[in-house]
Amino acid sequence: MSSPGAQPAPQPYALSRVLFFLFALFFFVYLFRYYFTGVGGPTYLAVILVPVTFILFTLDALRNNDLYPRLGSTTNNIIAGVYIALSIVALLYIGIEFEEIGTVRAGVWSTTDLVVGGLMVCLVMEYTRKRHFPLFILNVFLILYAIYGWIVPGMFRHPGVDWGRILSSMSVEMATGVFSRLPQLALTLIGSFILVLSVLRAFGCVNSIINTASRLANKSAHALPQAAVLGSMGVGTVTGSGAANAITIGSATIPAMIASGIPRVNASAIETSASLGSQLMPPVMGISAFLMAEFLGKSYFDVVARGYAPALIYYAGVSAGVYLISVRYQTGIAGIPVVKTGILDKINLLIYSGVIAGLILLMGVAQVVPMLAALRVFVAVGIVVSVIFMLTTLRSRPSRDLRPLAAPFLRFIDHFATMTSDLTLLLSTLSIMTGVIVITGVTTKMGFLLMEAAGFHLVAMILVAFFFGALLGTGLPPAPTYIITALVIAPAMTKVGVEPWVIHFFAFFVAVWGELTPPTSVVAAVTAKIADAPFMGTLFRGIQLCSVLFVLMGGVFARPELVIEPGMAQVGAMFLLMAGTVGIQFSIQAEYSNKRGRDVVARIALAGFSLIVVFHPSTFLATMAIIPIGGFVGYWFVKQRKNLS
Repeated sequence: MSSPGAQPAPQPYALSRVLFFLFALFFFVYLFRYYFTGVGGPTYLAVILVPVTFILFTLDALRNNDLYPRLGSTTNNIIAGVYIALSIVALLYIGIEFEEIGTVRAGVWSTTDLVVGGLMVCLVMEYTRKRHFPLFILNVFLILYAIYGWIVPGMFRHPGVDWGRILSSMSVEMATGVFSRLPQLALTLIGSFILVLSVLRAFGCVNSIINTASRLANKSAHALPQAAVLGSMGVGTVTGSGAANAITIGSATIPAMIASGIPRVNASAIETSASLGSQLMPPVMGISAFLMAEFLGKSYFDVVARGYAPALIYYAGVSAGVYLISVRYQTGIAGIPVVKTGILDKINLLIYSGVIAGLILLMGVAQVVPMLAALRVFVAVGIVVSVIFMLTTLRSRPSRDLRPLAAPFLRFIDHFATMTSDLTLLLSTLSIMTGVIVITGVTTKMGFLLMEAAGFHLVAMILVAFFFGALLGTGLPPAPTYIITALVIAPAMTKVGVEPWVIHFFAFFVAVWGELTPPTSVVAAVTAKIADAPFMGTLFRGIQLCSVLFVLMGGVFARPELVIEPGMAQVGAMFLLMAGTVGIQFSIQAEYSNKRGRDVVARIALAGFSLIVVFHPSTFLATMAIIPIGGFVGYWFVKQRKNLS
């Protein structure tokens, strides 16, 4: 109880919420105008909106009491005010002086140009320090290496770059740094797709996917773990984030799996493997699809069309492994309350399917530019969901209260501004990193070491590249891991005749694996926390289920037709790798005999046939090896049925 005469506590950060929405609305309107008109071009767009994204980041942290939690509210407000003021100064100065900086003063920038540009770089680095600390350390190291390279002994020694060159390359040069192509990509192409994803989230389509998965889970005991797989697969098309999937789907499925008899560590491992696949699932692919298109100089749809086959292989393998675990441990259906899926859920699922089909038809059949295709789909789906929402709300709530009517629209603005600003700042950080790497010639030197270590043997090169990427993945998110791995290995592998599509998809698979690399997997940490299970146990059980990633890493070299050209050749390679993946999962998870010796021999034989399917150069022999795999799988089902009878 409060003491007599005490004043009511003020609402903390109320102003920050209002300011966040106003800046978010400006951000959305400015971008939406650009999508229709293209006024100013992508570089000027980045100059104006990169500072706005930092303002949004600051206000979002402030309204959630996450800016500097150890400091008081007054200090946080003052710091936030300074950050916002500096961002506005950078926006106005570089925006007004844009033509002069890019033409008249190009190469001979004034001190003011460098100071204002440097301020924006410092703000972006502060974002990186708070959100991606390992990436912050890497950037600081690379900047110091660029300046003091003359101290470094051996082949990585270089004369050093002065501070002015570093500042200009990270800011006002525009070709590299915080206003360069990567943040422009986040604001333009990726941003147009985030529009679509945000409207689906705001109007309940994602919740409908979860409800449908929960209803499926109540059909049978074995359907319960598969709900985690199918739910994560569906939500992965919208989020592209393993951690987001784990929180969204896992908060419902993990307790239910535990209640039905699956051990905690297995339940968390199932959701870990299912959620990790969202990084592979088109159309977002953890933003790597957009980055891959940029690096290869191809269209976004070219990447997405090739990305579906690996994603389906992954989920087929995980689904098989999850089924085997559910058979071994599950005793009954429990834990998930029966969720009634009404007509609105069915409409939302239909809308969700229409969005995916519309994007594929517009980009693949009509050959519409991806950004324009996403914009058309957004306008169409936005009108449909808005009309449906207004009709259902007004019918059920004949009230003058506007808050229920405004809620999904406010959620949409919030989702879009938060997701796009965070991604833009991350890619601005990656632009700093890639710019410094290129300036210092690290990629050339690392490529030389790769070739030397591998002795020009492709298998050795693949192994060296994998360990390099996996090492990066212990500290970096998938996007920077993919970028650095691709930059380092692409020149060396291209020289020995490897197709660029194969190289970049391999780098992409390694980056996804990095999300699971011990001991820093965020996805495993989230699922282990939900399940109250040991983190390392979750991690290593998850690795067993995610062994599909190793099949994809090696299979993309053995079956390059999987990614070189979309079409029937890709489908054939997909089914071969899918069969091999299922066989490998059965060799790991299934039990063929109560006698350990016989069981081990059977598993080794099954693994051998599976590896033939995946890696043997003869398509005929690989196809024939599917027959004994089918025999082993069929025998297991017969044995399982006898045990149950």
